[in-house]
Amino acid sequence: MRRLLDGLYTAAAWLAALGMIGVLAMVVTAIVTRQIGIHVPGTDAYAGYMMAAAGFLALAHTLKHGEHIRVTLLLSFLKGASHRWFELWGLGVATILSAAFAFFSTRLAWQSYTFNDVSTGNDATPLWIPQIAFAVGTIVLLIAFVDELVLEIRGERRPPSVDVGREALHNE
Repeated sequence: MRRLLDGLYTAAAWLAALGMIGVLAMVVTAIVTRQIGIHVPGTDAYAGYMMAAAGFLALAHTLKHGEHIRVTLLLSFLKGASHRWFELWGLGVATILSAAFAFFSTRLAWQSYTFNDVSTGNDATPLWIPQIAFAVGTIVLLIAFVDELVLEIRGERRPPSVDVGREALHNE
């Protein structure tokens, strides 16, 4: 199961990387075509869609590698049971919030599909297409938070370092 979950997080990260490459491709396309006098409609919208996809698809991988911003000032002073309960509380709240986020992002994509909602730009992209990456990213993030919560309950979780000075360097 661990290999499957880690594979899911890695696959989402690779899709996020492809999204970043897509952003680059759209920006370069817009620059080059503008220089040669050709207008390619929708490049800015597609760059935005791919940037959003990259951000959301990378969330779970970022969480699992301890790269999310954490408020560790309090955690660095807590020891033993109080530290564990604070971790459980934080992971529980994060799991609930990510579940709501996953539900509503999936519902948004489904409603966009059902209502045939399209972008207001001249490319008229069906909005459910870019919203799929948003929904998938939030679902994978929910899975990652549930994974972290279960690991914490079992006592198998290896949380990121709570050394405040080291974390500041780590996150920059």
